[in-house]
Amino acid sequence: MNATRTDFRAAIAGALLLGCGAVFALSAGNSQAQTAQPAATKNKLIVQVSDADPKKWALALNNVKNVQQDLGKDQVEIELVAYGPGLAMLKMDSEVGVRVSEAIGSGVKVVACENTMTNQKIGKDDMLPKIGYVKAGVVEIMQRQQQGYAYIRP
Repeated sequence: MNATRTDFRAAIAGALLLGCGAVFALSAGNSQAQTAQPAATKNKLIVQVSDADPKKWALALNNVKNVQQDLGKDQVEIELVAYGPGLAMLKMDSEVGVRVSEAIGSGVKVVACENTMTNQKIGKDDMLPKIGYVKAGVVEIMQRQQQGYAYIRP
């Protein structure tokens, strides 16, 4: 009788250990599945252009295009901020106006600083179509960096 009781206890203990092992294996498998599929994070880039030099604008627009090609347009959010002398390149008569419009067409957000516009007495009717506006270009860049945007200035 003692042998039967001991065998019975050993069988129950073994079953419990097997059950616990199975639960542990399942929970470990679930946690690995969750970590194996991280949420897709969109890349974010903010580009400052505060020079009226068409070569600097060409470089900035080339950088933007290259980032989109490398990462994929749908995988990156890009904003180009113009202020100070750089604002001139967003005016209707800009040498780089066609390239700016192409960038906007490819999903790049291009914004002009309204503080600069006020100081230079430039109205929205003087500007390229489809650009956006922010009150202060520098503040926009600061806030975007706080939101995790990478920053470049060509």
